[in-house]
Amino acid sequence: MDESTRVGPILQMQALRFRYPGAARDTLDLDQLALGPGQRLLVRGDSGCGKSTLLALAAGVLLAGHGAVRLLGQDWRALPAGARDARRVDHVGYIFQQFNLLPYLSALDNVLLPCRFSARRAGRARAAHGSARAAAQALLAALGLGESLWRRASAELSVGQQQRVAAARALVGQPELVIADEPTSALDEDRRDAFMRLLVAQCERSRSALLFVSHDSRLARHFELLVDLPRLNRAPPDAAEAAA
Repeated sequence: MDESTRVGPILQMQALRFRYPGAARDTLDLDQLALGPGQRLLVRGDSGCGKSTLLALAAGVLLAGHGAVRLLGQDWRALPAGARDARRVDHVGYIFQQFNLLPYLSALDNVLLPCRFSARRAGRARAAHGSARAAAQALLAALGLGESLWRRASAELSVGQQQRVAAARALVGQPELVIADEPTSALDEDRRDAFMRLLVAQCERSRSALLFVSHDSRLARHFELLVDLPRLNRAPPDAAEAAA
């Protein structure tokens, strides 16, 4: 069966706990989380609460010490490293906080990278637009990046333009799960809201689930689901603090 047509959650987390090697306390402790096709989830919390760790676990970059993380029903821990890498590029689009574009590649070539590594994403892009290149161009246009910028090296683009390239790269080939790690943190309010409207519209169009982390509570209106993470690794108060 084609995984894109399966019934059930795109992402499932159950009884999840994670502790970095050498740490005295868990970084993350989460009872459950489920995200279905087209759903949008905002994860909020202060610095150090485990937001980026949660995303890395969702993408199979980190593996849970306890509990299960399943993408399209497949537990990441059951796969060897190479199979995790292949599954990630096939099914997950990732928007990094610093965008992680290749600076010497053009905007268009950056967007096409997932299709070069994933026959599945390339095939879905061709099915929707006739070619992967046409799909990348359509996404860049939909996200507001003009054609005159498509062949410009990403290092020459503004922060807002790089952000749109990063989003198009994550969305090309219609991955089932789009993960975003605070990609609006460097934007002013108007650009932030414009970007969120574009991102949500593209995820709705492709029925991609969106897992988005931010400390910015103003973004909540763009999401139907919300999780607030507590900070678990804060040092316990000393006697003076406890008495205050």
